[in-house]
Amino acid sequence: MPFKAWRWDRLSLRNKLTIVNITLLTFGIVVAGIGTTLLLRPTLVSQTDSQLSVYASDPTQFLAADPSSRLITYDAIRIAPSTLYVAVLDAEGNVVVDNWGQWQRPQAIAPEVPSDAANRGSQSLFDIEDPLGATWRTITVPEGEYAADQVRGTLLIAAPLTSVNATMVNFLAIFFGFGLTVVIFGAALTRVLVSATLLPLRQVEATAMQFASGDYSQRLPAGTPNTEVGRLSRSLNTMLVRIDHAFDERTRTIAQMRRFVGDASHELRTPLVTVRGYAELYRMGALNDPEKVGQAMERIEKEALRMGGLVEDLLQLARLDETRELVKDVIDLEPIAEDAAMDAHATSKDRVVRALPVRIIQEPRDEADVPGTATTGELPAPIEADVVPAGDAAAPEAAAARRAIWRRRPLPRPALRGFPIRRRGVEPSTGEAPEVDDDYGDVPAMVHANEDKVRQAISNLLGNAMRYTPEGSPLEVGVTVDLPNQLAIVDIIDHGEGIPPQIRQKIFERFWRADTSRARETGGSGLGLSIVSAIMKAHDGEVDVFETPGGGATFRLKFPLLMSAPVDSASSTAPNS
Repeated sequence: MPFKAWRWDRLSLRNKLTIVNITLLTFGIVVAGIGTTLLLRPTLVSQTDSQLSVYASDPTQFLAADPSSRLITYDAIRIAPSTLYVAVLDAEGNVVVDNWGQWQRPQAIAPEVPSDAANRGSQSLFDIEDPLGATWRTITVPEGEYAADQVRGTLLIAAPLTSVNATMVNFLAIFFGFGLTVVIFGAALTRVLVSATLLPLRQVEATAMQFASGDYSQRLPAGTPNTEVGRLSRSLNTMLVRIDHAFDERTRTIAQMRRFVGDASHELRTPLVTVRGYAELYRMGALNDPEKVGQAMERIEKEALRMGGLVEDLLQLARLDETRELVKDVIDLEPIAEDAAMDAHATSKDRVVRALPVRIIQEPRDEADVPGTATTGELPAPIEADVVPAGDAAAPEAAAARRAIWRRRPLPRPALRGFPIRRRGVEPSTGEAPEVDDDYGDVPAMVHANEDKVRQAISNLLGNAMRYTPEGSPLEVGVTVDLPNQLAIVDIIDHGEGIPPQIRQKIFERFWRADTSRARETGGSGLGLSIVSAIMKAHDGEVDVFETPGGGATFRLKFPLLMSAPVDSASSTAPNS
């Protein structure tokens, strides 16, 4: 393998950390061993020096032939203890007599005494070596400092350092043996700890690889926030979420564009074919009769208007699909519902359209509960006990509480004169109010919404109801305050043929029609209910449809009810143009 493959920068982080830790551990053990050795040997030698100093202070205690006389003789020196080397030196440093006899150490040679040993002064300590390389610690006692019989000269006492050297060898062997064990154990422990510590990094690597391969749902496990790896994981998760969101936005934008192009091309095909067909007939001279030309121009105009309305609906849906939030304000649904009823009647004067009294639900009720209606345009049946108008005696506390929360300001209302609709229980036929308490507005259905979009949603549902119900069939618009579920509800009630249960969810899909030919005749584009659904989604609400009691369909818009006035009622972002 080439040497460059072993370069430091090619090693993994785990290997680098392991090598650095083992190197530092080994270096520390070696330094500790060297330092201990340098301190231990002088300590052991000083102990030998202390023993020699004791001998030198009174040599007669172990050399006197007669303890009672305490005099040193040549014979006493010859039989001195074998653990010591004892000799008498003359003035030139020559050995006169010593205890190194052949019978005592037949395989050894006496140490070499330096020539200046006799002149080194009183109790001078120094080292000498024998021919075999052994070191002896030596002390000298000048003549006259010890009691002697016939012995003349400097007394030399030497102790071998063999035991010191043996102790040092044993110490080094034990120390470095344990040191090697510690290094091996430390290497294994370091490997395990480094691997465990770097496990989150390997998870980061694996997650990044899976994310790069297209699995954008991958996330890192949440680590301890006060560690570097934990903070890294949290930062990377934030980045992955943003990238995933960006990819989702990109995918959604592409899907919206493709859907827009596909839907538009599909829906525009029929009117374009019609316009092109009449144009070809005119070019070929088939429309030579002015009356036929007028009919053809009328049909072209209708198809052009239909295409224009379709494009406007598509653009409206595209705007609602954008992520920008709507400009919202605190609004009351009651006047909006009443205005929508007036506008609906204005477009169909032979149809009874009325706004029902505001209902307050104080106890849980059936989801499909619809305000009491009749097909004759009569007032609803008496309101049940748990659904009362705001001014009813059954709910004085709720009304008072709501009045305290909301300080309703006067809202401009279009004049009702000339419109035979029922506003707060007004009879469309006579214009007189029945005997019903008119204090419905004390408990308003307040929501945080875009007023224009809410009006558009209600108008779309009323227009859809007028388009698909027989002429003269009455319509009702009811507002309900659902206190248990904290909802503000708008019901658009018709008494037509109704909608089969199996297609009630499909009708909110774009361009979906139960009867294509009928939709073309009535001018529907198949986008009205889709727009309503998109508007409700933008308001965190929902739209539902179910059967009207007695026949027909009821579309229900459910908005989150504001239980208290927001701090900034105009909290909004950029307007949705």
